[in-house]
Amino acid sequence: MEITLKRLGNYSPLRYPGGKAALAGFLDSVIKAKKLHGSVYVEPYAGGAGAALTLLFLEKVERVVINDLDPAIYAFWMTACNEAEWMCEQIATVPLDVPEWRRQRTIYLDKESTQRDLGFALLYLNRTNRSGIVEGYPIGGLDQTGTWKIDARFNRVTLADRIRRIGEYSSRIDVLNWDGLAVAEKYLGENQGLVYLDPPYFVKGGSLYLNHFDSARHEALANMLNRYPGSSWLMTYDNVKEIRDLYPDRTQTAFTLHYSAHSSRQGSELLIASDSIAKVLQSA
Repeated sequence: MEITLKRLGNYSPLRYPGGKAALAGFLDSVIKAKKLHGSVYVEPYAGGAGAALTLLFLEKVERVVINDLDPAIYAFWMTACNEAEWMCEQIATVPLDVPEWRRQRTIYLDKESTQRDLGFALLYLNRTNRSGIVEGYPIGGLDQTGTWKIDARFNRVTLADRIRRIGEYSSRIDVLNWDGLAVAEKYLGENQGLVYLDPPYFVKGGSLYLNHFDSARHEALANMLNRYPGSSWLMTYDNVKEIRDLYPDRTQTAFTLHYSAHSSRQGSELLIASDSIAKVLQSA
């Protein structure tokens, strides 16, 4: 099975470590091969949801489900969908400096913050921090002596345009704050549409994700997915033996994808497909 990476657009307002927007073209080919055009597309571990937004905005699917267990990411997507104009006002007027960065970080860490304030704080830190890592430090450093400054990735016009478009499509976006395994099992059990999983990785998951997995969670996910070989699901992981061994009966393909969390290296990734998906791809 071959994977052709083709970015069809860049629609997510979030910069996400290991984001899979470049897989949108490949996912579109899967949707066509399975005749899933007009169905639902589900991301149980959505993060930046770059592929989901691309498929929706280009009318490749009828509806998308964006799920993330991280309360701040969930708050961002809820606010982008339901209070897009408010978020655009914040984007247009918020200061881009270290004092404001500290204020937004306080909001992000405060468990009493309102949903929309938390959602905007997530966006602010994501766009002003190195590599989009929300719990990291600002571009240019706290003293702003770096080559790039805190505003380098905060293009007010572009971000507002992306948020408004999400708001316009909000009736076709379902935002959930569930455990990713539960979301996947719900849609696989109903055999609805295409489920694409990009869970926290085995090696790097703990440093990139707030809700990272331990070995038991990786095994639980594998046990569930292996019960649905006839449903339509695809998953990307880091290409390590521990993960390959969890899916001995599924089709596995290695590929490379630009990965930018503190580096510009090409990372070895693993794509695992249900039997239903592997069959149509191998015959395409």
